Amino acid sequence: MLARLLPPPGPKRSGPLLAALLTVTAFCASDVVARSYPFGPRTRSVNDLGNQYLPFHTHLWDLLHGRADGGVLFNWQSGFGASFLPDLATYVSSPFALLVGVFPRDRIDLAVYVITVLKLACAAAAMARLLPSLRPGRWWAAGLLGASYALCGWSVSSATYNLMWLDGLIALPLLCLAGEWALAGRHRFLGIGIVAAAWTANFYTAYMATLAAGLVLLLRLWLSGLPRVQGLAAAGRACLTTALGMGLAAPLVTVVYFGSAHASPGRFTGFTPVPTRDLLARLLPTTYSFGSPALFVGTTALLLALALPFVRSAPPRVRAGWPLLVAVVTLSLQWGPTQLLWHAFAAPQGSSYRQTFVVCALLVIAAWHALSYGPPDRRALAAAGALLALTAAVASRSDLVRPLAWPVLLPAAAGALGGLFLLGRTGTRRRSLPAVCAVVLLLGTQVGEATATAAVATRLRLGHMDDYAPWGQRRQQQAEAVAEADGWPRYRTDPGREQTVGNDPLTVGGQGAQYYSSHTSDVLFRTLTALGGGWTSGGRSLQSLDNAVTDAIFSVGARVQSPPDPHQNWFPQDGSGVTVTRQEVPPLVTVRPTAARPSAFGPSPYRNQELLLGTRVYTVPRLTVRTGDGKAPRGAGGDRPGVRLDALPEGTATDRRPTITARCAAGSEVYLWTPHFAGTARLAGAPAGAPTGRFRSDPVSKIAAMQRLGTVPASGLVRVDLSPNRPSTVPDGAVGCLDTGRLRTAVERLTATGATEVSVSGGTIRARLPEGSTGTAVVAAPRIAGWRCATGDASAVPAGQYHGLIAVPLDGTSTRLTCVFHPPGLRLGTAVGGMSMLAVALLGVLTAVRRRRGTGPASEDGLYKRA
Repeated sequence: MLARLLPPPGPKRSGPLLAALLTVTAFCASDVVARSYPFGPRTRSVNDLGNQYLPFHTHLWDLLHGRADGGVLFNWQSGFGASFLPDLATYVSSPFALLVGVFPRDRIDLAVYVITVLKLACAAAAMARLLPSLRPGRWWAAGLLGASYALCGWSVSSATYNLMWLDGLIALPLLCLAGEWALAGRHRFLGIGIVAAAWTANFYTAYMATLAAGLVLLLRLWLSGLPRVQGLAAAGRACLTTALGMGLAAPLVTVVYFGSAHASPGRFTGFTPVPTRDLLARLLPTTYSFGSPALFVGTTALLLALALPFVRSAPPRVRAGWPLLVAVVTLSLQWGPTQLLWHAFAAPQGSSYRQTFVVCALLVIAAWHALSYGPPDRRALAAAGALLALTAAVASRSDLVRPLAWPVLLPAAAGALGGLFLLGRTGTRRRSLPAVCAVVLLLGTQVGEATATAAVATRLRLGHMDDYAPWGQRRQQQAEAVAEADGWPRYRTDPGREQTVGNDPLTVGGQGAQYYSSHTSDVLFRTLTALGGGWTSGGRSLQSLDNAVTDAIFSVGARVQSPPDPHQNWFPQDGSGVTVTRQEVPPLVTVRPTAARPSAFGPSPYRNQELLLGTRVYTVPRLTVRTGDGKAPRGAGGDRPGVRLDALPEGTATDRRPTITARCAAGSEVYLWTPHFAGTARLAGAPAGAPTGRFRSDPVSKIAAMQRLGTVPASGLVRVDLSPNRPSTVPDGAVGCLDTGRLRTAVERLTATGATEVSVSGGTIRARLPEGSTGTAVVAAPRIAGWRCATGDASAVPAGQYHGLIAVPLDGTSTRLTCVFHPPGLRLGTAVGGMSMLAVALLGVLTAVRRRRGTGPASEDGLYKRA
């Protein structure tokens, strides 16, 4: 089957090879110029690449080598237990991801870079393979435009650090190729396989690519002039191919759908179209921004696309159809309803222009048609040049056009126009010196401006986004500390409050609360937030909560303590090394009395922790808050009760900082809960080495976690010095004083009545309980959708919920508890996939029968005649 996809020897193979070579050369050269990893000291792990995708690839490495806690269905390392199949299908289901297994674990950064380069090369080759199928043309032109597509602005500015999107970049030309086969009645089964592979690799961009391929097919049907019956038959074949391919991918697609349905809702902003000047600016080289569509495809491809309406040798339908499709799809980027359509009716969190690669593909296809009818004449080139000059003039009013753009655009335009003009002078003498010079000039122009554009995007991303260091000494020490302390499943080992990335447990090991995914469950988000946990990314990235009570609740018996990541500059570094603290905690499964009317979580995280623990252990004192000049701050109002503090200028003296004062029992531990505070907090009079609370929050996407500040002095007076670095809020009941003696008593009681033995295997947890246990067995894991539990020999039923945790009622006779996790949607997806496979098999049988009877077409595997 793969042999059919590969072009035969000769020019058709040369185009894809040239496209791949140009792409790899330009992309790697751009990282050399930008001094980016692996060719320089600058990290390329920005934003979600460092926070999500590298950690999930690391977890895939652990799965492939049998070192992960959990399996393909369930991940015990993140979020105190999370469904993994939706994450696998979203982030690492691409066949390319398996390549991480051949790299050392501490070289996952390099593995992901190699995967990125390979995906770009494959996208270039796929486009170069598609273009001659649409209309015959020159192989070097297919290679040039294939590289233009793979190195488009969307690719180098957005997709290279969202590398699973690159599967969509590969899928689009392949899906268009499958559409061509459907139009011709050929390669039906290969087309089905392409659709299935695309939707399996990354359903999100595959959805966009499928819509785009459908639009291309509709235009091709119109251009072909087929009779209505034959056109409807071709469209029917394409629809059947798409449906069967999507059906084969259904086991993963349905799991992703239900995973998203149960995920934290996140915090989304409304769509606002960008100004026309910014839209046009992104057609030019070296422009960059996070929130606008990156339409750059190279000056040569852009000039050819602009020239198409003026190419007199092309049929009128071609001259009108492709430019019109480009214009319509471009306008659809700027309208809210069509934006939602492109994003599967779910507003994206982050960039609103993730479908931009579709426009880039259409521009490249239009450029191919302009060149396939022969080099554009002077009239067409003059018109294209005038349109390019007008585009640049309008775009020059945009702030996205930086001074560097002109030294790149002007030589690129001159090179592209010169090369195309020179090419038109060669006539049919393709091997003449002018023809060779023209091709070299066009290829050099493409590589040069693509290199510059990618290098600028790489450098500017570091200034606009959070970035993270590659694997180094810090994470190596954390991993060694976790491995030494690990006692799973007797207790959890949390990799620590001072995180390196948003998914530390997946990179350095352990079983913590940290979890960053599009599928972070809503129940986990609500539970940890109610307990005083912090989060970023609108609630999709949950942080570790360094708290003795929650450690007892979730059976965290060992905790790694690390200094703040020196790669970040959010707070001053304290210079301490990586250490491990331990505490006695109950087992993973405990027994609680059944309440007649269970209480709900309230506004105080201290009382919520006590509700889950089952014992009163905190004193929540009355507070007095004063500004630096000793005055009472103004009330915060709104949905954040408390008082408001202004940001302090740098270098403010200690005695001029806001304070919180309260009274608690001497010797108790002081915790501060200020979710909407940004800055530092320190217990006045604390000895050297006492913890400093570091809080990060913003009005939209982040809240700060509760933090321990130290021990109440003998006087009983608690005074907390605050250093806000932005306007902040101190809520009512911000301070909690923990009675450690009462906590020890509660832990001993839960341990005595809890499970005597706990074992975990994949998504199954088994526990043995003391004889005569009654009440409710509580598993210290979030009660996400998919859990079913049973006691003794009883049949499994959906698990109950105990304040967000898994709960199972006990009858006093059973001593065995079993809970099994089944990802929601897997059974439905498996059924759909099975029916699709059966339909494909039936189609294969019918094809074989028709071949044997001699009633089918002469083509090798076509059940239908060529259109």
